[in-house]
Amino acid sequence: MKNQSKQASRQATVSEWVAAHGDYLFSWAYHKTGNREVAEDLVQEVFLAAVKNFEGFQEKSSPKTWLLKILNHKIIDHYRKAAKKTIHLDDQALQFTDSFFNANGNWKANGLEEAWSNETHLLDDPAFNDVMNVCMEDLPPRWRLAVISKYIFDKETLEICQELEISKTNYWQVLHRAKLLLKKCLEVNWFGAN
Repeated sequence: MKNQSKQASRQATVSEWVAAHGDYLFSWAYHKTGNREVAEDLVQEVFLAAVKNFEGFQEKSSPKTWLLKILNHKIIDHYRKAAKKTIHLDDQALQFTDSFFNANGNWKANGLEEAWSNETHLLDDPAFNDVMNVCMEDLPPRWRLAVISKYIFDKETLEICQELEISKTNYWQVLHRAKLLLKKCLEVNWFGAN
């Protein structure tokens, strides 16, 4: 009887957390994944994990902080699983980024460099952010996770390499090539459209 009471109390508390923090967690997950269905699934997994590991919540932090930490781990796991499934996309992206250079290994001039230097406060522009999110979605999952970990989560190189299970050299190459793809995508979909 005592276990049933404890279980009911745990479920009631987590239900309160769903009401209080569910929308915030969904917004965060959607912002990080750019996919509504994935975000919904991740948030659901967070609350299932909260029920399962309720005893692990020691109230040293707020419930929101604890749930967000679980969510961030779920997001990383999502990208890690996706990266393992789509390694062949990395090869296709490598071939594509090779087209940015001439036979001597120098940049091919395309006249858009000046457009990049004239743009200020791009990240304050909602339309630009929409295009940027589309471009991020087009990256291979491992590359997207590298960019998100570095520039959004502001993680250290060593930590990112451990999460992606890659060497530092490979990490810098992935990051560089991801930035090349983002640049090309933005040139076509943002600068080319304006």
